[in-house]
Amino acid sequence: MKFSESWLREWVNPEISTQQLVDQITMAGLEVDAVESVAGQFTGVVVGEIIAAEQHPDADKLRVCTVAGDGDETKQVVCGAPNARVGIKIPFATVGAVLPPGDDGKAFKIKKAKLRGVESFGMLCAQTELQAGEDDSGLWELPLDAPVGSDLNDYLKLNDQCIEVDLTPNRSDCLCVKGIAREVGVLNRLDVAVPEIPAVQPTIDDTFSVSLEAGDACSRYLGRIVKNVDVSKPSPLWLQEKLRRGGVRSIDAIVDVTNYVLMELGQPMHAFDFDKLNGQIVVRMAENKEKLTLLNDQEVELNDDVMVIADQSGALAMAGIMGGEPSSVTNTTKDIFLEAAFFNPLAIANRARRFGLHTDSSHRFERGVDFDLAKQAMERATQLIIDITGGEPGPVVVAENEHLPKLAEVTLRKRRIESGLGFTLADDEVLEILTRLGLTQLSSDDDSWTFQVPSYRFDIQIEEDLLEEVARIYGYNNLPVTSMTIPAQFKRQTETQLPLSRVRSTLVARGYQEAICYSFVDEKSQSVIDPDIKPVPLQNPISADLSVMRTSLWAGLLGALKHNLNRQQTRAQLFETGLKFVSEDGSLEKLVQTPVIAGVIYGAKSAESWHGKSANFDFYDLKGDVEAMLALAGAESLDESQKIEFRPGKHSALHPGQTAEVLRSGKVIGILGSLHPQAQKALDFDRSVFVFELDQAALTEARVPEFESLSKHPEVRRDLAVVVDQSVTGADLERVVRSSAGEWLTELKIFDVYVGEGIDTQRKSVALGLTFQHPSSNLTDEQINASVDAVVKHLEVELNATLR
Repeated sequence: MKFSESWLREWVNPEISTQQLVDQITMAGLEVDAVESVAGQFTGVVVGEIIAAEQHPDADKLRVCTVAGDGDETKQVVCGAPNARVGIKIPFATVGAVLPPGDDGKAFKIKKAKLRGVESFGMLCAQTELQAGEDDSGLWELPLDAPVGSDLNDYLKLNDQCIEVDLTPNRSDCLCVKGIAREVGVLNRLDVAVPEIPAVQPTIDDTFSVSLEAGDACSRYLGRIVKNVDVSKPSPLWLQEKLRRGGVRSIDAIVDVTNYVLMELGQPMHAFDFDKLNGQIVVRMAENKEKLTLLNDQEVELNDDVMVIADQSGALAMAGIMGGEPSSVTNTTKDIFLEAAFFNPLAIANRARRFGLHTDSSHRFERGVDFDLAKQAMERATQLIIDITGGEPGPVVVAENEHLPKLAEVTLRKRRIESGLGFTLADDEVLEILTRLGLTQLSSDDDSWTFQVPSYRFDIQIEEDLLEEVARIYGYNNLPVTSMTIPAQFKRQTETQLPLSRVRSTLVARGYQEAICYSFVDEKSQSVIDPDIKPVPLQNPISADLSVMRTSLWAGLLGALKHNLNRQQTRAQLFETGLKFVSEDGSLEKLVQTPVIAGVIYGAKSAESWHGKSANFDFYDLKGDVEAMLALAGAESLDESQKIEFRPGKHSALHPGQTAEVLRSGKVIGILGSLHPQAQKALDFDRSVFVFELDQAALTEARVPEFESLSKHPEVRRDLAVVVDQSVTGADLERVVRSSAGEWLTELKIFDVYVGEGIDTQRKSVALGLTFQHPSSNLTDEQINASVDAVVKHLEVELNATLR
């Protein structure tokens, strides 16, 4: 909500500075985002009038104007504006005037100049040159009754500030000057100067019937015909300036008035060209796939949950959002049909966003508009239209149904003030605060009060809302400081629980960066990553790209990776911890939320450097990172029943030859691998992407370390090269070797794999390094040889292996 300070002070004018006013509004819960001057800082600019204009003798686009306004004498000014003509009044920067700084940050001083041989004594200004608007198409044309020679700052009251307030969704009553003024009046114990809005007496009997067919979506609709308006008449300068300072561009008198009423009172309104209407107004839900061309020339295809304002020929407007182009007011319009209504916020919410729209009207209706405001707004808009454009108003047609909201009644218990706010407040002060806010006391006793809530404060529904209002108006800064006393109950953490921070630190140490992604993702990307699982859709997504809950953290991480690649980052290592959401049938009833940790690597192993080209990441780099995390929990020392193992796996999004499942106690706790070429192409990656995902619970379940004394005796290593079938995995070899080598085997490494000449094409050669060490004595060759022989024998029997 953006408004000018001078407009607010017309309603309520506390004797405080602009900064104090801004601080006061912010501390009342209406956060001020920005305060800026309504125009740039300038001096020496007056209201001028062009009394003569001739073509420049040596320039086609320049005119030599005679301008009045600088004292008693006229001045000659050379001007290139296309609308420079006799009779208009414009800002005239006289010689010596100082204009606002330009792009270079320096103020511009007007001097006597000569343009193409013709002297010029001053400058005629556009809005942008005074930083008083965005219109740079020509000179800023002032009203014809502007006093020539008067200071422009004084005439337009440009010593003013624009205040922009960022409101929470529950305070839509403050999306207007009237609402802000109410708050300022309450905070300063001042009366608000509400303008009198008398009923406009009809001068004609013409009416247009209205039918409500949308149930509780629209419970009140007002309409009025105004005939013989002159749309060509411009809005007065005071109205244009109030709109401009509120961030709204002046269009024509009819639209300007509806925008003015919206900003002043908070009631969105719309005007139809009455001659384009047929039959009667019908407020109904749209027919499925019904089409409508909006005022912005966008053609939309509506669903049957979108409310429309229609006549007998079809939809005229999206209710509460935007009018339609076919029934819009144009410069040929003579008769208008003015509407004001109350729409249920639930009937408007998310509809505008669905069509890529966000209007001042939808912004208010989807948060809630005072259901008792439409009549007052109708009278205000009618009077302004008649004052500006003339016209003959008809009677107001009011259509209502039984779904109109009722005023809420809320009880506040006195003891809840102390227990809820932490201090005692006098009864008369509580009553004074709440009654100034507009609440009406219905009853009271020794223990409580019951209040009726005004129609514009539909956010007050329960006792806690009243407590919040009391604290807010009393002043958060005035609340006493009380030390809280809460019995300390520290959460117990066993020694076998590995902190997740240790896992994060390990990944960071290995070059990863932590990413934080949304829990909801694009449905298309989700279907590429997890096509076999139906994701849970969001009922009210903030955008089409964030419409379903993630079934894997990969969707967000791959999106973050793509974002980085699009910004010339050629390598990346990212990880994230969080929940994934999996449901058997895509419903909330069977939703399972699982905390996991996931990561992605892409590109070169190391950053670009002078010493040589770095190899790209591969599957085994990723597997090493996963093993490093598992090692934190003591995975290398777990007994056989808790052993971590890797085995070939399958996943629809991963390459079938580069996918591994991670198992603990025979249960799958995660998966890693290379992105499937089809998925890689669908997600637009030009090289291999490697990903992993592990359950946090299994990862953080650790083994308590136990001390083992170090052997003082030497290690003995034996190398074996065995030929096995291609289907034999490293895990198979490790399992057989460890089970048969005996208790003195301390380390086993696979240090070479060979496939090629001299080896059967269905077989491969694997080189194993076996390290033995006895804790209390030196091992003999006989003992080592016996262990090696046992290993060779078991490899031959269990895996059909032969020594190479």
